[in-house]
Formats: sequence, structure tokens, C-alpha cells
Amino acid sequence: MSIEEINRAIAELEAGGESAGEIRDAYHSFRELYDFRKAYNAALFNEWERLDKYEVHKSWRHDDGELCFGGGWFIVVAILPAGQISNHYKAKDWDLFQITETYQAIYKYDEHTPQDVLNRLLDLNQRRE
Repeated sequence: MSIEEINRAIAELEAGGESAGEIRDAYHSFRELYDFRKAYNAALFNEWERLDKYEVHKSWRHDDGELCFGGGWFIVVAILPAGQISNHYKAKDWDLFQITETYQAIYKYDEHTPQDVLNRLLDLNQRRE
């Protein structure tokens, strides 16, 4: 199935009043998978902060001082040996991340893609620190 077909299917669901977050495979809905990702991300960033392993921070603003998506969202950033990783979350999730808060994101976005983030995280598995 192409991305266009997936996007069309999601649009049809939402037009019918259903949430795309309820799309399922045999095991999980999209919403469950995003919730798992958020919980894993928070646990990992919190541990990195606690151990002072990698630089992590959160902010309501991007590095240019603009509110994330116009407000109601925040960004979490980690600087890993292979490069920067980041994610955005809704305001309701702020307290999940017990990490350093900054006025704005400290570093300029390095244009990392989802694949770059995956590669940078997988790189940690190869390191012996």
C-alpha cells in the first residue's frame, strides 16, 4: 500500500467521524503505538538526565524562539554521540519529561529525519561506553 493510499484511507475514516488513531494492525492501534513511543521516550530521556549521560532538555519554543506549532506543544531534545534527536508532544505530557527546561531549544534543528533518529538510536547499541 502506498503512502497516498494510506493517507486516502485515513482521510476517509476521519470524514466518517472515526479517528485515525484507532487504525489497528493485529495487535495495536496507532494511538497505542504513539503512547508507547511517548512513554519509552520519556523514560529514556529522564534516565539520561538522571545519570547525566547525554544532554537533554525540553522547551515550549524552538531554537528560533517561536512557540512549537504556535503553542500547546513542546519539544524534547537529546544530543547523542551520533547527533541530535527530538520529538514534539502536547502540553498535557509536559510533566512526563523530568528533564532540564529551557526558554527555547538550545540547538538549531539539524534537519534530522525519522530515519536519522532511528539510526542515531541504533548507533547507541553499537557503542561500549
